[in-house]
Amino acid sequence: GLSLPAIEVEVRTGDTTPSRRQRMLKKPPHILVTTPESLFLLLTSKKSREILKSVKTVIVDEIHALASNKRGAHLSLSLERLDHLCETSPLRVGLSATQKPLEKVAQFLTGSSPYPCSIVDVGHQRDLDLRIEVPGSELSAVCSNEQWAEIYQNLGNHVKNHRSTLVFVNTRKLAERVTFHLSEILGEHSVASHHGSLSKEKRHQAEDRLKEGKLKAIVATASLELGIDIGYVDLVCQVGSPRCIATFLQRVGRSGHAVGATPKGRLFALTRDELVESMALIHGIRQGILDEIEIPGCPLDILAQQIIAAICDQVWSVDELFTLFKGAYPYRTLQMDQFLSVVKLFSKGAGDKGSFPSYLHYDALGGMIKDRRSARLTALTNAGAIPEQALYRVINVEDGTFVGTVGEDLALE
Repeated sequence: GLSLPAIEVEVRTGDTTPSRRQRMLKKPPHILVTTPESLFLLLTSKKSREILKSVKTVIVDEIHALASNKRGAHLSLSLERLDHLCETSPLRVGLSATQKPLEKVAQFLTGSSPYPCSIVDVGHQRDLDLRIEVPGSELSAVCSNEQWAEIYQNLGNHVKNHRSTLVFVNTRKLAERVTFHLSEILGEHSVASHHGSLSKEKRHQAEDRLKEGKLKAIVATASLELGIDIGYVDLVCQVGSPRCIATFLQRVGRSGHAVGATPKGRLFALTRDELVESMALIHGIRQGILDEIEIPGCPLDILAQQIIAAICDQVWSVDELFTLFKGAYPYRTLQMDQFLSVVKLFSKGAGDKGSFPSYLHYDALGGMIKDRRSARLTALTNAGAIPEQALYRVINVEDGTFVGTVGEDLALE
């Protein structure tokens, strides 16, 4: 209902082509929609840094999805670098419907900012239509083929009875499998899959088709969990326990986006254990309970990325860069010897036996560091904390010995 002046919006999803950078330098956008990885690239590129110097406000949407992992640690260091770059420290705003504890998340957002932080808590509870679905036959330790057939048929009936449905699963492999079986029930062009292994074009095509009413359902992993605009959704189905209250709330919250509408979710338990877990999850939601976020402390691999990126085209004193990065909440306990160990590692490289050269010059007497020729390209082509492969490291809990890796499907089972 407000009359607002026209504003230019620049949407960025990771590309930093020279032509786009030049256009942004000539006429910086009023609103820059970006990812943590794209922000890192903009801060690392000498020309792109110019458009960030006048930033006044930074809004971190769905902050709970970042605070609990290394991607959040990566963002926190980028925000400190942005503060150092800007003429005045930008105002930071964090948004989420499923963050707990609020005080810790606020500290993660503000870091060492000297300005007071205000917490606006409007609650996360709302009316929800939730139900657990089980196959007709008795559940056991493993979901049988016959039970899977019942689940597919049940899912198909739900999709038929609603205008548009989101079906969430826990793995990409399962997303493709459920899509295939639902297509047999509903028709080949009625269902599409949506996950990180698909190209951006394929994902956008599925989103647009659902928005236009050409699809009855999308089967997705976490790729559709957050605020992507896919139009109105009647129902959300979760196949298998999401193993997290906040995750389930975020997914169910994708439905019922209309005045007076109630979000509607159905949770399909696949095994006896999952049935017990699902009951506990629904009980927790009705009691207003949320998962407590654990913020990782001092991940040195992320610190290494940011050190190399920060020194591109800039000479830093060790003390100044250490103080800057220590201001990020995940690095509040960072010690100088830890910082120097990373600096020394990348000033010497791994030699002939290793896999990387030296990326920086370290003047131990003067306490200064600067980049080498290979630093910029390495920083720009290895940004972020999203793993290329969904492999999980297996560690012996008693002595910390690395055992090996397992794929995401086996890890979840």
